[in-house]
Amino acid sequence: MLLADVVATSTTVAATRSRTAKVAALADLLGRLDRDDTDRAAVVASYLGGSLRQRRTGLGWRGLSALPDPAEAASLTVDDVHHRFEGISALGGAGSAAKRAAAVDDLFARATADEQRWLRGVVTGELRQGALDALVQDAAAVVAGVPGPDVRRAAMLAGSTVDAVVAALHGGAGELAGFRLHVGRPLLPMLASSATSVAEAVGGLTGEVAVDTKLDGIRIQVHRGPEGIRIATRTLDDITTRLPEIVEIVRELPAREFVLDGEALALDDDGRPKAFQDTASRTAQTSGTIVTPYFFDVLHLDGVDLLDVPLRERLDALDGLVPPRWRVPRLVTADAEAASGFADDVVAAGHEGVVVKDLGSRYAAGRRGGAWVKVKPVHTLDLVVLAVEKGSGRRSGWLSNIHLGARDPETGGFVMLGKTFKGMTDEMLSWQTARFRELQTDDQGYVVTVRPEQVVEIAFDGLQRSTRYPGGVALRFARVVRYRDDKTADEADTLETVLKLAR
Repeated sequence: MLLADVVATSTTVAATRSRTAKVAALADLLGRLDRDDTDRAAVVASYLGGSLRQRRTGLGWRGLSALPDPAEAASLTVDDVHHRFEGISALGGAGSAAKRAAAVDDLFARATADEQRWLRGVVTGELRQGALDALVQDAAAVVAGVPGPDVRRAAMLAGSTVDAVVAALHGGAGELAGFRLHVGRPLLPMLASSATSVAEAVGGLTGEVAVDTKLDGIRIQVHRGPEGIRIATRTLDDITTRLPEIVEIVRELPAREFVLDGEALALDDDGRPKAFQDTASRTAQTSGTIVTPYFFDVLHLDGVDLLDVPLRERLDALDGLVPPRWRVPRLVTADAEAASGFADDVVAAGHEGVVVKDLGSRYAAGRRGGAWVKVKPVHTLDLVVLAVEKGSGRRSGWLSNIHLGARDPETGGFVMLGKTFKGMTDEMLSWQTARFRELQTDDQGYVVTVRPEQVVEIAFDGLQRSTRYPGGVALRFARVVRYRDDKTADEADTLETVLKLAR
């Protein structure tokens, strides 16, 4: 199969908002595969999901900043590309940087312009095609003629969409049914959808709900069984050796084997959560700030799988296994007012918000459903657009990703805080493309610099320390609310205001 076929499908998927159309396009390509060629199916499934099979290649934006002229005709196959990245990922030691650069030049010289853009996006993790794992799972279900939930469940149990897709294509329902929870093998985690208020989240469920504190830590999944203790991240990376303090806590729990879902969090001397980066940096090394585990679910306990039992029963099992000091603070109530009061206390204590959960729900990974609903306070700032990047895929021809700056009264200039392409409707993209062309001062091919005049209201979930931006902080999960034509750049929020929020 040619890489061009994958790129064309990716482009088609990016060009539509229809989930049905996205799944149909993905299914069309998966349906062309030889179902017995499981290696190629694994590569194609991974590429359609927007990632390489190799976890690390040593490549980033810097290594892809100067590429050779593209090829005129498509000739690369998916097998070619996979094997070349296998070689690149294996490079190390003296002279590896030069060898890697030469290998990249050789690969990209054989790629067409469209293929170069796609490869760059996959390598850097910025492929914006809207083809998430859940869509690829549904497409595989269509091709294999099996129920979508069967593929999603297999992906959860295997900890891999690729493994589930290959199993569906190769062996259908029989092979999918062979997936089981295995203590010691991480599962894909269950995710939450979002609501704008606690009342909305509670009102969308029936009867009593669990209102869990939402911690701004690192998601961890802890397995204890015959093979020992294993701690995995949300992306299923093994970080057991980096968290000996959690290993010791888990070793003392009164059960032979179990699987726990929770968060690891760094706390200050007053017991309040430290900045997210403190937790993140600690889980990337074996020493430093102590992190504390907080568990909110149990998926297996002493030989019994609990994935399919109601959350209420799982919480009873959790409470019998884990002492309160290592459990996520929780309120069980049917009263929206009480839930809102609990959420206010949680935020006042320095936490992100709450997750409202259906007590009758099963544990299910995959698309964000209505059984778990997160609610976080929304912060907004009025910032100034400093530059904008040209769109790709469905946004080709528009100016899309905006660079955001806060006003610095001391210098009379602006300090960049981050970028975003989220929250933009087609109408907004069309308007801002015309607007920023009017304000354009330079066009560097990919980034268009503009006069700092346009104010935009930005919603964001929080701030984090940053060495990338001169202000020392960056926005987390920023998205556009609206453009503020009623404000001038002189009325935008200042860096001082942003730093006060950070503190």
